[in-house]
Amino acid sequence: MENGYIDNEKAAMRVSVISIAANVVLSAFKLLAGLIAGSGAMISDAVHSASDVFSTFIVIIGVKISGKASDREHPYGHERMECAAAIVLSTILCVTGLGIGYKALTDIFSEQYSGLEAPGRLALWAAVISIIVKEAMYRYTRIVALRIDSGVLMADAWHHRSDALSSIGAFIGILGARMGFAALDPVASLVICVLIGKEAVRIFKDAIDKMVDKACDDETEEKLRLNALSQPGVISVDLLRTRVFGNRIYIDIEISADGNMTLSEAHRIAERVHDSIEQNFSRVKHIMVHVNPARPEA
Repeated sequence: MENGYIDNEKAAMRVSVISIAANVVLSAFKLLAGLIAGSGAMISDAVHSASDVFSTFIVIIGVKISGKASDREHPYGHERMECAAAIVLSTILCVTGLGIGYKALTDIFSEQYSGLEAPGRLALWAAVISIIVKEAMYRYTRIVALRIDSGVLMADAWHHRSDALSSIGAFIGILGARMGFAALDPVASLVICVLIGKEAVRIFKDAIDKMVDKACDDETEEKLRLNALSQPGVISVDLLRTRVFGNRIYIDIEISADGNMTLSEAHRIAERVHDSIEQNFSRVKHIMVHVNPARPEA
């Protein structure tokens, strides 16, 4: 199971390195395009992309710490540090959304767009390229986050999506300014603010659930129960408790077996249950199996 976790850590680190490289190149390109084309929206969008580099460093720190082996002071490992990093990122994501919304409302009521010179066409192309690149990064990061069940990586994926949405707002604003409808920019930004805020709350709630040892979903627990019952010698499952610790699962299970068998035979049954669950459920880090003598009616 530890090898699987190491593979997940490597996958997260690979995504993070690609994310940093893409954001550095993209932010430099958008800044240059904004300066040449005279687009304040594109310059702001470039700053937004540059800030995502900081978020990705939080991802790297969270993944590295959560991947540390158990020690004397942390016998259950460090997986919750990934949840802490996800909480930090969701907070940054929420603040980003609120900042976009505040600026949009300020722009609407101040009518600062009236009378400004329309930006050049280069800013439009920069916005289109940014939308394509950031949406691709969102999808790539999200796929890996779902595969390794990483909340902090999912939060970073939504940072990419927020940047793509910001670029859409910039594109609408630049196009609107060139067509004489500059107010479209802040209106689009308000919609973006709501979408980002909604996802930030979802990521925050998921991280909190993992921090407080929430049980697995009913479907997973039923699969665990059936897996235990399928092992030779298991008569029934008397008790099943699960808790999600970070993105790993800890299990306490009580099974019933023939009360007349020897201790060695009962131990072998418990080992079969233990090994089968660990082999078939990659998120399981620790499982404690207790064997009870079966009741006569069983």
